Order: sequence, then structure tokens, then C-alpha cells
Amino acid sequence: MNAETSVCQLLERQAMDYRGWLWVAPPRDAWLENGQGGVLSGDHAVLEAWRERGRPAFTALATDFGEPPGAVLFWPKSHALGEWWLLALCRYLPEGTPLQVVGENNGGIKRVLKVLAALGLGCRKRDSARRCTLFETRLGRVTIDPEVAWSRFEAEGLQLVSHPGVFGHGKLDEGTQLLLQQLPAVLPEPASTTSGSFGVLDMGCGDGILGAWLARRGARVTAVDVNAFAVEATRRTLDANAQVGEVLASDVYSALDGRRFDVIVSNPPFHQERSIDYGPAAQLIGEAPHYLEPGGQLILVANAFLPYPDLLEAAFGGFEILADDRRFRVYRAFKS
Repeated sequence: MNAETSVCQLLERQAMDYRGWLWVAPPRDAWLENGQGGVLSGDHAVLEAWRERGRPAFTALATDFGEPPGAVLFWPKSHALGEWWLLALCRYLPEGTPLQVVGENNGGIKRVLKVLAALGLGCRKRDSARRCTLFETRLGRVTIDPEVAWSRFEAEGLQLVSHPGVFGHGKLDEGTQLLLQQLPAVLPEPASTTSGSFGVLDMGCGDGILGAWLARRGARVTAVDVNAFAVEATRRTLDANAQVGEVLASDVYSALDGRRFDVIVSNPPFHQERSIDYGPAAQLIGEAPHYLEPGGQLILVANAFLPYPDLLEAAFGGFEILADDRRFRVYRAFKS
């Protein structure tokens, strides 16, 4: 089976025995998933794809993934996240482990040279093709703890915990802020639900701002995200604000087993690394009625140019716009 992505095509042509190697933060690519070795990833969908094939799969925040003969790091869109990956690999893999770092040229892969030099690691260019570059080095001991990547900031009277690679890292996203401004007027009153509080699904929870805000208001919060860093960030945000909620790693609705909610709220992503991908948002909207109680509502915010009205019309038969500041729109749709 041939490699599908440009970075994997570059790796495929190497005269290397990659058996048993650890693939770190890779894209979805059948050449990898049907090959050898294990995966270390913050993407729940990637982890599940490898597990379905019986392959070793470790979540990003794991600290014990054995002693592989080598590792390949796929340089991410977020350079700060790439630097965190390097710190984590230096901390948890044996000193001297061969490391290759691969990425697209337009994604800043050449910055790796400076990052490795700052960590005291030598590096050489191994190959380049298909507008990608492959570097190689060996891991060494560094004194920086990967934990320092976690940061805190305040927004909406809440203490938020964030990590590189989490949506809106280190600041309150303007779209999320517009969504929060609309919620007080449209959320159900606790007395209107049979349990005395309303159940909310925070889809794509990021740093946990929506989940913590809703929990503070008395909602029964379930928060999900495909990103392991976001899942941990939301857990830490809830703890930092003395709030309670269930937080799950989930590829859209995959971890929910048909559970239903009074409200689904979301600021859904439309990027996958550097590519536009409407797939998760389309699934979020299209399947939302199956996860809402009768009379339940989906409330989401999105960039004004995104083609969500057609998706909402198809899934719900209608919708309303709660706010539009020309950059972002807040939509609401009811399950009949």
C-alpha cells in the first residue's frame, strides 16, 4: 500500500527499517496505519484508527510508551506544540534514541533547526521532496519540563487552562465570546427540565470556557473533544473553577452512545492542520437531532462565510440567527 500524504511519501522513499518505530502526531494515512510500529497522538480519531487494526496507540499525554528503536515526529501547524512534542520525547524516551522530524515546507518545518539547536541537539537534513523536508537527530536530556507548556488566563470571570494545540490557545476566541453573550437569553430554566437542571453537551470543548461557564450556571455538562490536549485542558479548567462536568475524548459523537441532551453548544472547527475540513461540523449538525431531547436546541457560532445554513435547514427544517457581527454568526435550531 502506497503512502497517501506528501509527508508519508517522503518517508516511504527512505532506505530505512521503520519496524517498531514510534510515529508521533501523524496524519491519517493508510500506509502508516497498515505498517509497523506504534502511534503517539493527541487526535482521538487517529488513535481509534490504529487500535481498530490492533496497533499500539498511546495518547499524547502518556509517559510510558516503551523503548522504540526510533521515532518520527510530524511537525504540527502550531510551532509551540511541536516544541512541546520535542520536550516530551526527550523526557520520556531513552537518551540517544534516533529521531526524525518531517513536515511541509510551507508549515515551517525548517524552524526545527533552531528549535533543536536551542535544546542542544544536533541535526542534519536527510531528504526533501514533494515540498516537504526530513531532518534527523538523536534525543538528549533537556532540563525543561513539558508541564511548563500549560498556561492560565482569565476570561468571563473564569480561570482557563490551556495548552499549545488547543483552539484559541491563551485567549478568548471572539466567536466564542459572541456565543456567550447570547446564551443567558436562550438557555432553559432549570425548573423547565424534569431533572431540575438542563443537560448540555459542549461539542469541541477546547480550553473548557463554555463547559465551565455553563456548569457555573447550573447545567449538567458533558464536554467532548477529539484533541487530547483540549480534553485535559477542560478538566483542568473545571477543577480550577471548582465546577463539575464529564469530559470525554470523542470524534464528534463517537463516545456518547446515543445519549440525549437539552442543549448542544459548539464553536466547531473547520480546519484540519492547514486544510479546510467541513466534515466534523457537518456531522455535528447533521446528527444533532439524534442527540437532542424533544424540544432541545443546537446553538453554535461560526464564521459568517461558512456554509452552515444549508446544513441546518437539512437537519432541522429551519433555524434562526441569534447574532451576526459580520465576522461571526450565532445560529439556533430546535428539534421538533
